[in-house]
Amino acid sequence: MFLENPVDPASRRGWIEVITGSMFSGKTEELIRRLKRARIANQRVEIFKPMLDVRYSENEVVSHDSNAIRSTPVAGSGNILLLAGDVEVVGIDEAQFFDRGLADVCNQLANSGIRVIVAGLDMDFKGKPFGPMPDILAMAEYITKVHAVCVRCGNLAQYSHRKSHDDQVLLLGEKELYEPLCRRCYNLREETEEKSN
Repeated sequence: MFLENPVDPASRRGWIEVITGSMFSGKTEELIRRLKRARIANQRVEIFKPMLDVRYSENEVVSHDSNAIRSTPVAGSGNILLLAGDVEVVGIDEAQFFDRGLADVCNQLANSGIRVIVAGLDMDFKGKPFGPMPDILAMAEYITKVHAVCVRCGNLAQYSHRKSHDDQVLLLGEKELYEPLCRRCYNLREETEEKSN
């Protein structure tokens, strides 16, 4: 469980927090919760998401439970530095969809005294590290790994299994395309699919 650090405006220190896990694990829900708490504390907050993520809304970060918070869609990580302005907290959703420069952007923001909260998938549908997430995880002071529930057996799920045979890494979708699986069910499913091909 992450506990917010007390904020002393006289000695403002930045840091990076990462919320990660599979699809349907509550990453965005937790991001929204932390950002709303920062706003309750009267901190200046700015939220960013990749422009390509328009699944629920163009200008909001929306969780699977339909909780939402206003955000700024950006084409690339460099835009975040230009738009962060005079803020104390920066939230970034769907970080895996950003370019590799996002890790440096997060580091620059934290070095300038900003609390940076990043939410994103740690692995793609093939179980491989996803986009800039490994670099951000390596630099973060705080990491929260959240888990979904395996739809096959009910155990903790950390894999986002793609139901279709489309091989492109960036493929936006929801429950019609993806399901959360535990390690055992993910490996069994992969073996079954390999045998059928």
